[in-house]
Amino acid sequence: MLFAIIILTAILSHIIPAGMFEREVVDGRSRVIPDSYHQVEPSPLSFLDTFLSIPGGFASAISIIFVVLSSGIMFGILEKSGMIENAVGTFVKKLGVERRFLVVILMTYLFGCLGVFIGYENNIALIPIAAITSLALGGDLMLAAGISVGAVTVGFGLSPVNPYTVGTGHTLAEIPMFSGWLVRSILCFTALSFLAYFNVRYFKRIIKNPEKSLSLGIDTDGFKLSKPLAEYRLTINNWLVMLVFVGGMVTMLYGVFTWGWYINEISAIFLMISIAAGIVSGQSGRTISETALKSVSVVAPGAFMVGFATSIKVAMEMGNISDTIAFNLAEGLKTLPLYGSAIAMSGSQCLINFFIPSGSGQALATLPIMIPLGDVLGLTRQTTILAFQIGDGVTNLFNPTLGGLIAMLAMCRIPFDKWLKFILPIVGIVLAISWITLMIVVAINWQ
Repeated sequence: MLFAIIILTAILSHIIPAGMFEREVVDGRSRVIPDSYHQVEPSPLSFLDTFLSIPGGFASAISIIFVVLSSGIMFGILEKSGMIENAVGTFVKKLGVERRFLVVILMTYLFGCLGVFIGYENNIALIPIAAITSLALGGDLMLAAGISVGAVTVGFGLSPVNPYTVGTGHTLAEIPMFSGWLVRSILCFTALSFLAYFNVRYFKRIIKNPEKSLSLGIDTDGFKLSKPLAEYRLTINNWLVMLVFVGGMVTMLYGVFTWGWYINEISAIFLMISIAAGIVSGQSGRTISETALKSVSVVAPGAFMVGFATSIKVAMEMGNISDTIAFNLAEGLKTLPLYGSAIAMSGSQCLINFFIPSGSGQALATLPIMIPLGDVLGLTRQTTILAFQIGDGVTNLFNPTLGGLIAMLAMCRIPFDKWLKFILPIVGIVLAISWITLMIVVAINWQ
């Protein structure tokens, strides 16, 4: 599927005129200069260029590829210590399997909150915990992906305090940072509530008929509990390993919010946790090494898919068609009525998100065009930013060019095509909820 998109991108580079916006560096960030779009010398992808985009994609995504590998190593060593299995087993035993639907709802909101307040790629290492919990409750790996990947993506995409989309958007629009948080919070909570309902509905369906599971045939080795629930308890050693894990995660979050740490620093922390957890749990150097290599082999296919997905973005950059698509979509909004322009603005951002998957990158590329356009059309700047956030955030649920999504699905071992079967109905409903909200804020002239 991803290779077909790369081929399509190469074909489009021969059809769509090459063009770009001028950019300037402001506060260390590349920023699009408004009204600077111009066509450039065509650079259609040759047969060789098409395949060169693939190693280019791997080079571009190397930091995300490595965070997948490092989080896989960390999870493997934590799993080898027995801490994760004992913690999940004890948790499920305490709550009782009869409350499993409540557990699914609570975990959906929990992972949603992680997306809202913590970020996106920062949560990669926590995804396997959802997998173990789902299987312990009698669910499957697709349910685990819905609980974790789906909730983190919805929470992050519609977060009222998302620094990459809302924060960048408010800065460009020159309105108070994170203003309008109440409307965004209601929208985010509503979307997460629907996702929780859908997860429980799917869970009930596969309990009643296991053949309807969308993850049949996927290897669950390393995720299943190995003994009856009644036998689980946390040992002192488990508590020490958990202390190492929690301490490392707190350190990572402090660094992210205080010192601006990003993917490479997160990977480094994951490796530190791996080594410390291995030592505390009494694993030998050989055991730690063998566990690390085995863990890499498990997550390597997902890491490969991250690089492969990023090749699509690289191919579009090589053909200089990303900015052309963004410019023409924005220009097409000028002829629409007020309500139609708000929905179309959000819809155009949905399309642009496939070409510019970075939230802040998309904001810097398109909002300098969209904000003045919204002013001309009669949309408030809050409405324009919300339309942008919806278009960027909701489509992250099925965006094959988003490395973080592919990485988290890899941690659940869910193939992208199976994920689409599960998530597309949810995307349709969440978009409908979001666009109804958008029409309401247009009606009340939301400031």
